[in-house]
Order: sequence, then C-alpha cells, then structure tokens
Amino acid sequence: MHSTHPVRNYTEEKLVWFGLTLTYPLFFLGGLYIMGSLIGWMIFFVVILRWYVNGKDKNSVIPVIVWLWIIGGLFMLLALLIAHSNWDLGLAKTIKSSIGWAKGWALMPLFLFIGAFVDIKPQLIVRAVSIVSFHTLIFAVVSIVLYLGGIPGDLFISPLQVIGGPGESFFTVSLYGLNPETGAGRWRFFTPWAPAAGFMACIFLIFTSQDKNVFWRNTGVLGSFFMCLLSQSRVGWAIYIALMPLCFLSQYFQNPIWLIFFGVAISAILLLGEPVFHSLNNSYEDIKASRPDSTRVRNTLEVLALQRWETEAPIWGHGIVEKGPKVVEGMPIGSHHSWYGLLFVKGIVGLLALAIPLTFTCLYLFLNCLKSQICFTAALMAIVIICYSFFENLEILSFIYWPALLWIGIALNPLKSGEIYV
Repeated sequence: MHSTHPVRNYTEEKLVWFGLTLTYPLFFLGGLYIMGSLIGWMIFFVVILRWYVNGKDKNSVIPVIVWLWIIGGLFMLLALLIAHSNWDLGLAKTIKSSIGWAKGWALMPLFLFIGAFVDIKPQLIVRAVSIVSFHTLIFAVVSIVLYLGGIPGDLFISPLQVIGGPGESFFTVSLYGLNPETGAGRWRFFTPWAPAAGFMACIFLIFTSQDKNVFWRNTGVLGSFFMCLLSQSRVGWAIYIALMPLCFLSQYFQNPIWLIFFGVAISAILLLGEPVFHSLNNSYEDIKASRPDSTRVRNTLEVLALQRWETEAPIWGHGIVEKGPKVVEGMPIGSHHSWYGLLFVKGIVGLLALAIPLTFTCLYLFLNCLKSQICFTAALMAIVIICYSFFENLEILSFIYWPALLWIGIALNPLKSGEIYV
C-alpha cells in the first residue's frame, strides 16, 4: 500500500523533516543554533556517501549559478585567511573564524547545493514549515497569556553555550523579551532577536501560503502573522504586507491581462512619482522616529564600518568584527548590516563573493518566475533575503532561514522546478 506520510524513506528528507519540525523542542533545549549549523553538513556528508555508493541520479545536477555560490563561499574563506594573516590575529582566532565561516557563510552555498542536487520533495518542506508555523501560533498564544500574567520572559541560558557561538542570545530560552525603549513585551520566538523573527515570519508566509491542506495553510499563515506582529519589526511589517497579495494572488500573474494591468498601474505610479515619493518618505521618517535609538546606532555602525574599511582594509577586510565605541553602545562594528559587515570583515572581495552569485540568482528566478511556481516563490524569498541584508547579518542567521536556501536551490535546478514537483 502506498504511504501518504510526508516523509519518504530517504535519510536526507528525514533530516530536513525532523530538523524543521523539531524547531521548538530544540529551541527549548537551547540547541537550535547547534542543530541549524550542523544539519546542512550532516545532509552533505550523507549526499556524498550516497553518491559514492549508488552513483549520480539523473536529476542530480549542480547548476552553474550554484557553482557561483560555491566559488563565492570559498572566496569568503580565502578573504578570512588572508585578513587574519595581514592583521596578525593568530592561529587560535583563525581557527575560530574558520569554524564560524563553516557555520555561517558556508551554509548558503551548502543548502543551495543540497536543494539543487538532492531529490527532496518540495511539498515536504512546505508542510514542515507549516507545522513549525502552527507551533509558533501555539507559542504566541501561551506566551501572551504568561506575559499578561506577569511571568518573567527569560527562562534560562542553555549549558550548551559552552560549545561556543556568536553570543548568549543564541542559547537563551525565553518566552518573550522587553522593548528597551518602551518597556512593552517584544517576542523573538525561536530566533536570537526580535527583528530576526520578523524575517522568519516573511519566509514562513511564503511557505505556508503554498500548503495544499486547508488546516495547515490557514494555521501556518496565522502563525506567521502573529510572529511578524509580535516581533515589532518595522521592516518585517512592511515586507509582510507587501508579500500577502503576491503570495495569495500569484495565479493571476500567469494571465497576460493581469500583467498588462500591473504594467499600467506601475506606469500610473511613476507618473505620480513625486507625491508618492513624498508620502512614502514622510512615512519612513515617522517609522524611524518611533525607535530613534535603534536607528541612530545602526546608522553610526554603518558609517564606522565604511570609513574603517575604506581607510584600513579595502581588499581583504579586517578578518573579524570589532567591539564598537560607547556611541554605538558597544555593538560590534561589522554587525547589523550584511554589506557593510562584509566590507569591514572581508573587504571588497567578500562583498563581491556574495553580490555576484546573488545577482545571477535573482536574474534567473525573475526570468523563470512566470513559468514555475517554485521559481516564483523562490524569487519572493530572494527578495526578502535581499531586503533583510540591509538590516541583518545574513551570515549569522543562516542557521534558521536555511529552508529558504533549500527552496531556492530546488528552483535553480530546471529539472526539479517544474510544476509537477509542487
């Protein structure tokens, strides 16, 4: 009898399934960062072993764009090694940073490779994310009740922190946090900080809107909504609202009449460009004013990173982030922004190592988004990742948004991105 269970009898699919569906149990154990950093390498070694034993599957190809990502990842490592040598950072820091590369930037080409090369059913990923989003909905309801009841938000710091990681927040198990500027509750869910929850809410919306089961689709979307709302992420709110019509009205984009309509609408907006620009600019200033301290710190960090990159290490960077001065409240220079961070830590080489493959990926997905639903949704995920690259460090969060990388990898393989796979 044919099994209807969403997990097929492949080790790679089981790793993906359990790696996703056990998100909250792992979070409550303080082990999500460790699992998120290791699971890609675990799947990779299984893939290599299977390839060695069984040979290459007909759909298992490595697209040219994925090769660009692999080359870019290796240049990231090269920049790291040269910068450490240039600044005499020592063997211990070089080893630590290399391990950090394996848990950060290396995960991007790694999961893209797995998505393109391995036979993983896309609907399995969608259902797994829908389940995690449903768990998020339950977590939101329970934690709101506990917050209103005055229960402390932070529960404990996992002893797994001794293994090492980017910071204490990656191992802190909490129900909710507090906004330092307002004192009100602010939720980060299973992510290391609240804005990252807004990032994941947008990714979850794209995934859950594709689920064919009404219950999982509705509860998944609702979970992503609460995740975005409670994160209080300004960027998350804006992107989430923009994504909603694109996720739920995508079938109309296949119709040439609707494409003409959107073309006319965009032209009309361009004709009214000046009043629209002033309106959006005023709204943006209002949003920035709502959390001035956060905006000030980010802007200052960006200026410091850019100045020191340009004057001290334009080619290979500084090799590591550095603790900032009091004016930025000690926040590390090279954090809070992927592009300025890359310039500061890995120089122009590191920036190009991300920009070039990302550009070609977006071009491919946009050119094929009307031919394949997977390419369309992958394009949306790429847009979200690009938007958040200006507000977050993509490297440090790759351990949680890896399902999006997996999905984009599937879309980059033309043998796997057809409608038959949805």
